Amino acid sequence: MFYVLILAAVVFFIAHVGLLIASFTGPQFGSSRYFYSHLTLWITGALIFLMAILYTGSGQSQFLDYFNTPLKKVMILVVTGAVSLLAHCIVKFLVLPAVGKR
Repeated sequence: MFYVLILAAVVFFIAHVGLLIASFTGPQFGSSRYFYSHLTLWITGALIFLMAILYTGSGQSQFLDYFNTPLKKVMILVVTGAVSLLAHCIVKFLVLPAVGKR
């Protein structure tokens, strides 16, 4: 199960990057692909949160063992949301006006 969750997180993150890039191809901005890009980022964060809940302290991953308090676990979700919001602001206020797509 541990490796299935890791694989799922990697697949969703790759999908996130692919959808983000695909949002800017073509003559118009792909708003639905852009939304799904954010959705796949949120799913990636949720999967990492789930892995932290299930496997912290098990010794399977030093990375996951770092999240040994409830605050550190919740910070996974907070950072995921903050990255998503920051990326959205960068795209909305810097990228789209620079490339002239709306």
